[in-house]
Amino acid sequence: MTFQEQIKEGIPSELPDAKVYDKTVNHAPRRKDILSPKEKKLALRNALRYFDKKHHEALLPEFAEELRRYGRIYMYRFRPDYAMYARPVDEYPARCRQAAAIMLMIQNNLDPAVAQHPHELITYGGNGAVFQNWAQYRLVMQYLSEMTEEQTLVMYSGHPLGVFPSHREAPRVVVTNGMMIPNYSAPDDWERFNALGVTQYGQMTAGSYMYIGPQGIVHGTTITVMNALRKIGKTPSVPGEEGTGAVFLTSGLGGMSGAQPKAGNIAGCITVCAEVNPKAVHTRHSQGWVDEVVTDLDLLGKRVEKAIAAREIVSMAYLGNIVDVWEHFDRENIPVALGSDQTSLHNPWAGGYYPAGLSFEEANTMMSEAPQVFRNHVQESLRRQAAAINRHAAAGTYFFDYGNAFLLEASRAGADVWASGGQQAGPEEREFRYPSYVQDIMGPMCFDYGFGPFRWVCASGNPDDLARTDAIACEILEEIRRNSPEEIQQQMADNIRWIRGAQENKLVVGSQARILYADAEGRMKIAEAFNRAIAAGEIGEVILGRDHHDVSGTDSPYRETSNIYDGSRFTADMAIHNVIGDSFRGATWVSIHNGGGVGWGEVINGGFGMVLDGTKEAGNRLRSMLFWDVNNGIARRSWGRNREAVFAINRAMQMEPKLKVTLANDVEDKLLENI
Repeated sequence: MTFQEQIKEGIPSELPDAKVYDKTVNHAPRRKDILSPKEKKLALRNALRYFDKKHHEALLPEFAEELRRYGRIYMYRFRPDYAMYARPVDEYPARCRQAAAIMLMIQNNLDPAVAQHPHELITYGGNGAVFQNWAQYRLVMQYLSEMTEEQTLVMYSGHPLGVFPSHREAPRVVVTNGMMIPNYSAPDDWERFNALGVTQYGQMTAGSYMYIGPQGIVHGTTITVMNALRKIGKTPSVPGEEGTGAVFLTSGLGGMSGAQPKAGNIAGCITVCAEVNPKAVHTRHSQGWVDEVVTDLDLLGKRVEKAIAAREIVSMAYLGNIVDVWEHFDRENIPVALGSDQTSLHNPWAGGYYPAGLSFEEANTMMSEAPQVFRNHVQESLRRQAAAINRHAAAGTYFFDYGNAFLLEASRAGADVWASGGQQAGPEEREFRYPSYVQDIMGPMCFDYGFGPFRWVCASGNPDDLARTDAIACEILEEIRRNSPEEIQQQMADNIRWIRGAQENKLVVGSQARILYADAEGRMKIAEAFNRAIAAGEIGEVILGRDHHDVSGTDSPYRETSNIYDGSRFTADMAIHNVIGDSFRGATWVSIHNGGGVGWGEVINGGFGMVLDGTKEAGNRLRSMLFWDVNNGIARRSWGRNREAVFAINRAMQMEPKLKVTLANDVEDKLLENI
C-alpha cells in the first residue's frame, strides 16, 4: 500500500503483524501499576472498543501484556510501517487543505528526530502525548483525509470523538486534553485515568500539534538567558566577539530542555547541562545542539575553569546527575553566574527527575517496582540539590526557576527554598527565595508588553520558503522598530538579532519552522506579509501558531501568571476566554489542556493553529484572531495593575478604536494602612 492509501485506511480490517519492540528507540519509562484488577479489565475493555469483535480474542492477551509490562496500552502492533515525519502538504490525501496541514503537524510531533518517546506517541516532557495509542492516530489521520471545510473533528484527550457538521469559518479541529473535574487532578489521578485510556497529558504543544522541536524553546531560553545576564551586569555576546565568561549551570537535554546549550551559545555563555539519559545526550550532540560531552566530574571542572579563563563560548553536556555537579562545583569553588533546572519536575515520580545516587537503569526499575522508595530518593535528591544551590547563591549565583516546578517540588520535599515566612503565608503571599523566570524576566519584560512566542511552519517543506519567510519577518520587525516606543526597543532588538541568526544557528529539527517573540502588531503584520507572498506565488502555504507559554494562552500561578499580584493568578478564566475567542475569530484548530510544563492540576493552557493560503478570507481571519489572541492577555494583566500591561493596553486602544478595556484605578497605600 502507498502512504496515501495507508492514511485513508484508518484501522486495518485485518490485523497487521505484531511489531518487535525496538530497543534502539528512546522509550517512555514503565508507568506505575496503579489500577485495581477490576480497573485493569475496564482498561482492556476500553482499548478493545476500537476494533471489530473478531479481533478481540487475538488482541486481548497482547494488550494485557502491554498493560502489565509498560503500565499503558500503546497498541504497538498498529504503529504504521511508513517513516514518520512532516511531509510536504501536497503529499497528504485530503479533501481539505487545512486538514492536510494538520496531518503534517501531527506527523512532525511524532517524528523520531523530534519526539522524545515516539513509539509511545510522547513528544516531550516525559508524558506530553499526541495520542494515547496508535489506534487513535490511525483514526484521526483517516478522519482528516475525509473531512471537508464544512466539518469539524472533535478530539477528546487523544480520542477522535467524531467529525461533526459545522461551516467554513469554524475550526477544523477542536482539541481538549486532560480536562478533569478539579478534585481529580492529583498526579495519581493522571496515572489512573491515563492507564484506563480515558484521558491524557497533552503538555502544551504536544497534544495540540504545534511542537516544532527544541527550536521553540531555544528562542525563549535565549531571551531568558540574555536578560538574566543583563540582570547580573553582563552584556550578551554578539557573533564574532569573545564570550561573557559566565557559567550557566542547568540540567536536562530532553525535548524542551535540550534547547539550553544552544541558547547559551547564542547568548555567549559557558553552558554546562547535566543529563542522565545517554540517548538524550547522544541525540543533542549528534544534532549539534551541544558542543562537547564530558563523562568525568573532575574533567568537567577542569574544562569549565579553562573555558572561564579563555572566555569561551561553549556548551557541555555532562552525562551524569546535576546534583553531583552543583556539589562538585561548590567544593572546587568554580563560580556559577547563572543557575537553573529544566528536568521534567511536573512529572517527578515517573521519569521526569532522576535522583542522585542511582544509575539511570536502577531508577527506571525502582520507579515502577518500588514507587514509594523511588519517591523518597527523589525528595532526598531535591533537598541536596537545593542545599547546594543555596550555597552557590550565597556566593553570588543568580538562580531562577525555569517553570518546571523545581521549587514547588523541592518545597514539597522539605528543601530550604521558601522566602522568609513563605511556607506559613497564604497562597497569594507565599513566595520562594528564588524568582520564577516569568516573575523576574519574561513577565514584566515580555508578556506584559504583549511579546510572546509566535511561530510558523512552511507547509511546502521547502527550506527556501523558510529562508524567504525569515527575510520577510526581519524586514517587518525592522520597519516596526523604527517607530516603536522606548519601552519595547530592547525586545525588538533582541528578536531582530534572533531572526538574523536563525539560519546560521541551524535551528530546524523536523518541519521547516521558525519562532520569534512578537506583539500583536508584529504578529499581524508578519502574517499579512506572508499571506501576500503566498498570493503572489512566492512561497507555499504557511501554518501559524504559538507556544501556549504566552501572553494570554495560559493560566499558571507559578509560571505564566506568576507576576500577577491581585489574587487572580490562581484563576483560569483567561485561558478559557482565549481558546473560545480564537475559535470564532478564525483559528484553523484550537486546543485547551489541563497540565503543562508545571504539572497536572497546576495549569490550564490553550493554543491554536491557523493556515494561511493567500486568500482574502485568510487575511480577515488572521487580523481578527491574532489581535484578540494577544490583547485578551494584556487586558487581564492590566486589570492586575501590572504597569507594563497598562502601557501596552492603552497603546492597543489607540491603535484599534473598537477596543475598549476596563482600566484599574490605583488605590493609595496610605488609605489602607490603618484598616
